Amino acid sequence: MGIRSRLILNCCVAALLTTGFAGKGLAHGKSSETQQGVASYYSDRFQGRTTASGEPFDQQALTAAHPTLPFGTKVVVTREDNGREVEVLINDRGPYAKGRIIDLSKRAAKALGMLQRGTVPVEISFVQ
Repeated sequence: MGIRSRLILNCCVAALLTTGFAGKGLAHGKSSETQQGVASYYSDRFQGRTTASGEPFDQQALTAAHPTLPFGTKVVVTREDNGREVEVLINDRGPYAKGRIIDLSKRAAKALGMLQRGTVPVEISFVQ
């Protein structure tokens, strides 16, 4: 097998591995199916600002920021203390506050009943 053929083969294998595993697990060393931690939500001052994905932030959309999940990933966020859940689309990076694993839009936070508290314990599950 020539050098060119090996290069092409290696590129194909790398592409298959990358696409096969992209977005399958969650970050921070937790199980590949779920992640637990603290959720917060965006303040009103971010309305209309550009997210890391390039989309304008809309606090009425069901979206969220996560430090590592690919943009376009859908996750279910379950509030651990009351069982309420919401499905959101990852379209931004964050949160940047220590100990938090996801920042939710205001609409998603309202669905979880967390507007008064600001932060709540959650579990994040990957949507297949």
